[in-house]
Amino acid sequence: MMEKIVHLEHEDQQTLMPEAEAASAGRRIAEIVANIETVIRGKHEQVELTVLCLLAEGHALIEDIPGVGKTSLVNALSKTVACDTKRIQFTPDVMPSDVSGFSVYNQKSGEFEFRPGAAMSNIVLADEINRASAKTQSALLEIMEERQVTVDGHTYPLRPPFMVLATQNPIDSLGTYQLPEAQIDRFMVKFSLGYPDFSDEVEVLLSGRQAKREIRSVVTAGQVNELIERCSSVFISRAVAGYIVRIAEATRTHGDTRLGASPRGSIALAAMSRAYALSRGRGYVLPDDAKTMAPYVLAHRLILSQKARSEKMDPQDLVKSIVGQVPVPVGADGRP
Repeated sequence: MMEKIVHLEHEDQQTLMPEAEAASAGRRIAEIVANIETVIRGKHEQVELTVLCLLAEGHALIEDIPGVGKTSLVNALSKTVACDTKRIQFTPDVMPSDVSGFSVYNQKSGEFEFRPGAAMSNIVLADEINRASAKTQSALLEIMEERQVTVDGHTYPLRPPFMVLATQNPIDSLGTYQLPEAQIDRFMVKFSLGYPDFSDEVEVLLSGRQAKREIRSVVTAGQVNELIERCSSVFISRAVAGYIVRIAEATRTHGDTRLGASPRGSIALAAMSRAYALSRGRGYVLPDDAKTMAPYVLAHRLILSQKARSEKMDPQDLVKSIVGQVPVPVGADGRP
């Protein structure tokens, strides 16, 4: 019996990543962010969120008005990482087979051949995703969750790293459709870019085109996969994990929400907290990491009550308020 107890305690004591390894990964992440910022000026927070989402093996949804740099951000990321990228310009006539692929009969061989769709890539830009029909949007559900494509009974796995970066215009824009809740829940983070500051917009006017032409890759797909592995090995203590779950539970019982974050939301928050900790050169997660990431990970998963919607309450502000009410575990420094 004593041997079993010792064994269980040993399993709970996860090996902490060496400080030098965590610091090296943090510098590499900072290099990726800095390279993208040569094109996207004055949006450090949003650029970092996009990179961390890639390393956490998630997908990002960028919602904003046209012309603020949503597509430019995605293109800058795809050029920074030397890997395959595809773009889908969603319109009402785009079919599910355009996304997932289709089979074509080869008369010479007498067999059907698979023609891959735009999703068969490392980074997929789903531009203006809410202009497509619900049937086409549903083709992304398996791709985003299972990271595979099934066509005519055959399953084709997607090569890592894989990420869907979707952009959408506000729902009140002409010709847009509401994304279903099941699809929104599959995006790890959702954020907006907003207008740039005066000085940043001047820089965009003066050197924006040249910066887009001159941006070069600083990491390979293999190096990104190594960073993804390191992110998954960042330590989360039981106390911090409990803190993350309590935040998710608080969104389910709050008076201003009709539907709170699902367990998928708490899993996503843990993954983003790991990536955020690694970007700071740490091999363990602090409660502050989860507190910082929570508004970007949980806000879009909430369905507000009728009263909150009538008061035009911002879901991100609501999550920040909820996080402020959840007690932080005492003495949880994040280390095992």
